[in-house]
Amino acid sequence: MENQARTVAIHTDCITLGQLLKFAGLVQTGGEAKARIEAGEVRVNGAPCAARGHKLFPGDRVTLGGQTVTVGKAPA
Repeated sequence: MENQARTVAIHTDCITLGQLLKFAGLVQTGGEAKARIEAGEVRVNGAPCAARGHKLFPGDRVTLGGQTVTVGKAPA
């Protein structure tokens, strides 16, 4: 599957990995986020990440299931 990239803007300084997966629509529920993270399916900046509470900041890239989301900062 071809990797599709997009930017998701956040209004806070950071967001947790689990929250981002839901906010970006990559998963439907927190339970699904937890399961996919624990299964090793999620990569942060190219490396596997198994911590649902991992803090993400603008510029970080998250990949799951052929989709990549870059964390951006929403305008003030």
